[in-house]
Amino acid sequence: MTPEARYARSGDVNIAYTVVGDGPFDLVYIQGFVSHVELAWRVPAYADFLNRLASFSRFIFLDKRGTGMSDPVEGAPSLETRMDDLRAVMDAAGSARAAIMGVSEGTPMSILFAATYPERVSALVLQAGLPRFVWAPDYPFAPSVEEFDREVRRMLDAWGPGFFEEAVAFMAPSYDEENRRAFAEYLRLSASPGAAAALERMNRDIDVRQVLPAVRAPTLVLNLTGDDEEIVEGCRYMAERIPGARLVQVEGQGHIPGPGNAERFVTEIERFLTAVVSDEQPELPDRQLATLLFTDIVDSTAHMAQLGDAGWRELLETHHALVRRELARARGQEVDTAGDGFFAAFDGPARAVRCAKSIVDSVHDLGIAVRSGLHTGECEIVDGKVSGIAVHTGARVAAHAAPGEVLVSGTVKDLVAGSGLEFEDRGVHELKGIPGEWRLYAAV
Repeated sequence: MTPEARYARSGDVNIAYTVVGDGPFDLVYIQGFVSHVELAWRVPAYADFLNRLASFSRFIFLDKRGTGMSDPVEGAPSLETRMDDLRAVMDAAGSARAAIMGVSEGTPMSILFAATYPERVSALVLQAGLPRFVWAPDYPFAPSVEEFDREVRRMLDAWGPGFFEEAVAFMAPSYDEENRRAFAEYLRLSASPGAAAALERMNRDIDVRQVLPAVRAPTLVLNLTGDDEEIVEGCRYMAERIPGARLVQVEGQGHIPGPGNAERFVTEIERFLTAVVSDEQPELPDRQLATLLFTDIVDSTAHMAQLGDAGWRELLETHHALVRRELARARGQEVDTAGDGFFAAFDGPARAVRCAKSIVDSVHDLGIAVRSGLHTGECEIVDGKVSGIAVHTGARVAAHAAPGEVLVSGTVKDLVAGSGLEFEDRGVHELKGIPGEWRLYAAV
């Protein structure tokens, strides 16, 4: 039986999802590439796989915005936007805490969500995914940017009759002819060619490798041994860098488990989740991922001397009110205020960058300039306050910012793919007291 789609409201967009099963814990399924929450159940082999997952859980399956039965949108949603959509679905489905299963392209967002909202993630399952989609000197088994772009163009040129059947034959060689045709139809109706291409181009710029050590949820990583080398190596890469992660490589060809190996996949997932998911009330997390913003007024001493004590105090009060207005709009948390500087934390890097830009632009009317810096990293939570090396890193980034500049670490830039934000390379810098060299970028 095909479950009927429900809808969660995320901002002004409707996100489609289905709920199947009544198991003792929630399992939220983040499909790769594109999806359709109703048509998926009409592919016999795929429906068998999904029903097995639902046999031991309360199974929640959603379409990312722009695909399937969710509202169409222009371009591709950023990881941050998709995290907001996932929270909206969990809230609508009455799921305070769930195991998150990210498949293929769905893994980066699942990793980021688990690190950012540890109180909402009981466990993490990553199937045939990647933390990064293109080559880097320290990530040599992915395709180059040029190869990636050629594959996207090839996909667009081939989009049409026969393309999906060939794609499914490659991805799921264990599917018989009936299942290949049904799965091809499922993919074809899950997204338009433009939406699919936008998603792929966004993936090209994603890199969540710096987030992997910040994942604290029990994690299982799975793939088929005969998948593409980049998937096999990417899964091994993630498992080695997520604390305590377990890697399972199931014998088989292709990207999608099917008859002959799907049951082994599900058995491993069931065994893992049954062992690690508890119905006990979780403790509040003492560490979580956050984007940290530091701002200060340029030449504050000179302004103070020019304005006098009363005039400077009035300017500071206006400045502080303006900054707090922008923080509230961007859901930022004011952590500390010292003199003319602000320290704030955000659960989304793109919101943090846009907030910093708004602050920098708004203070021009006050006759002053503000410099700002941002970094995303794992923070310690002590009495509701954030601390740790990530805080010091953010402060050091801000110290390198020019007047009126919003300077970010490479980690921030890598996490805002698809947000529409653009950056200029400001080169490699040493940050005082912070090990290594850091490439910094200015938001423009």
